[in-house]
Amino acid sequence: MKKITIAIDGFSSTGKSTIAKQLAKALNYVYVDTGAMYRAVALYALRKGYVGENGENSDGLIADLPSISLKFQKNEETGNADMFLNGENVENEIRTLRVSNVVSTVAAISEVRQKLVEQQQKMGIEKGVVMDGRDIGTVVFPDAELKLFMTASADKRAIRRYKELLDKGEDVAYEDVLKNVQERDHIDTTREDSPLVKAEDAIEFDNSDMGIDEQFERIHNYSLRVIEKA
Repeated sequence: MKKITIAIDGFSSTGKSTIAKQLAKALNYVYVDTGAMYRAVALYALRKGYVGENGENSDGLIADLPSISLKFQKNEETGNADMFLNGENVENEIRTLRVSNVVSTVAAISEVRQKLVEQQQKMGIEKGVVMDGRDIGTVVFPDAELKLFMTASADKRAIRRYKELLDKGEDVAYEDVLKNVQERDHIDTTREDSPLVKAEDAIEFDNSDMGIDEQFERIHNYSLRVIEKA
């Protein structure tokens, strides 16, 4: 059976990564979490002081981009691919609210996007890949055979993210999480370079009132129909 490229875009905390992982596993495709890549660069920028309380030093980060090495490596315990930044497993640290608060700002830097888009395109050159992010169907793989655009209300997304952070032991307030979701939406949709928009040929999928199992079943069945026609 012919393999295709599946691009999943959408707003933060819409469950893109969860669905993409499930879909890749069911289809025996490669899964690429582009959000993890941007989060890793954001973590690097935080550690180096390029973003944070003292403001933003985008020129410093741009000059330092050659020093950033990103790689996915399989976690034998979980079976998932963890993000490694310069040889260090940062999978847990990149999921914190601290990183979430700056990742959209870092991702808006054109030079950062150019570096990561090039890597992402190389990862999917042989197809058989499920990739999620903000510009997969519009920039990274504009010719993808299947494009999905995930959306949900800000309140519902904030609740999901809040529960997720609490489960990880973070001390966070719901109001802060909601504010982060709203701010990221604004930055993602208004940035000059590759703003978050629905591709013209993408299928919009609002999961505000839908569970993971129902989402997966619908998307998996639709994916199989697209693959059959490819």
